[in-house]
Amino acid sequence: MGTTKSNSNSTTQSEKNNANNKNNYNTNVVLNVYDLTPLNNYFYWFGFGIFHSGIQVHGKEYGFGAHDFPSSGVFEVEPRKCPGFIYRCSVNLGQINMHPYEFRSFIENMASEYHGDTYHLISKNCNHFTDDVSFRLTGKHVPGWVNRLARIGSLCSCLLPDSIQVTTVKQLPEYHSEDEVTDSLSTATPCESMELDDESAKRLLSPLATAEDVSFVKEAQIK
Repeated sequence: MGTTKSNSNSTTQSEKNNANNKNNYNTNVVLNVYDLTPLNNYFYWFGFGIFHSGIQVHGKEYGFGAHDFPSSGVFEVEPRKCPGFIYRCSVNLGQINMHPYEFRSFIENMASEYHGDTYHLISKNCNHFTDDVSFRLTGKHVPGWVNRLARIGSLCSCLLPDSIQVTTVKQLPEYHSEDEVTDSLSTATPCESMELDDESAKRLLSPLATAEDVSFVKEAQIK
């Protein structure tokens, strides 16, 4: 009888330990929002603005930027420190229970859907990426004001030149050769900056300015 009771207690303790271990993978999903122009200080109060956003999970922030290659445009930075932008605020989107390795697999799969050469200000920008990630992880969309400019632009696309593809973060994946980088830069078409001031435009469009601070996520291999 005593042995049976001991085994029962041992089983219960084991179940508690498993439950505690599972809870250790709980993490908040946070949207970090940045200003792309000082004019946001005025636009923000009217529900408008030009923003960059990243998703913070397990202590790292992930965003989507442009480059000239058909490969991952998803990058990783320190939370609230995306280079070239002014941090504005954070929005807690919810909590998930996902092992860091499981999340890494998830974000690598996302990277295979978001190539740097597909970035477009109106139809596929950094805020579309964070909204997609948020919805897949939590079932919630990011606040509407974060990407309102793109939605308005899509409704008025006939008024916008097709060449507008402002890069919220334009970097070059570190796993490409220097020759590819040189060829890409020499043939790149200058992007329009939607009337941003000159200093902001330089920060946005310089492809090498923050290469040391940005780490691109390699996309999952298609089997």
